[in-house]
Amino acid sequence: MSRIGKLPIPVLDKANVSINGQTVSVDGPKGKLEKTFDRSVNIEMANGEIRVTPADSSRHARAMFGTARSIINNMVIGVVDGYSKDLIIKGVGFRAALKGNILDLSLGYSHPVELTIPEGITVTVTENTKLKVEGADKQVVGEIAATIYSYFPAEPYKGKGVQIVGQYVRRKEGKKSA
Repeated sequence: MSRIGKLPIPVLDKANVSINGQTVSVDGPKGKLEKTFDRSVNIEMANGEIRVTPADSSRHARAMFGTARSIINNMVIGVVDGYSKDLIIKGVGFRAALKGNILDLSLGYSHPVELTIPEGITVTVTENTKLKVEGADKQVVGEIAATIYSYFPAEPYKGKGVQIVGQYVRRKEGKKSA
């Protein structure tokens, strides 16, 4: 049995949770999230907390109930507090600009890299090189940050490129002359 799955999910004061069969809807100050889960888990709400249990003793049900519990917990935290990822762009001439809901990145290519920001996600650009991706859905925030990072990952010799704050970039020594 999953140790994470056994834990109850506390419903925070600012969050409104409704369970309709296998669909869980969470509404809060940062937004509204809804997700439908597999029939291999049972989701119940009682005494201000949500409990997730496996529907049967199959391997799939035992694997999914810890995952479902974590996703629901992230939904509850996301609509109340939200999630954010910080990115830094390093390099001469590398910069970012926001044009409506399109993020325009100049990363040393012959063309600008443009990324359309999905609904519910906000991207703020400061000093042309610092980006902050915020939203209620943890998975989408991480996906957008990873997409921006994938356009030009920080390279190990000079360190230029896109770097996620808190991520370690292994630096290498350059070529030595004799």
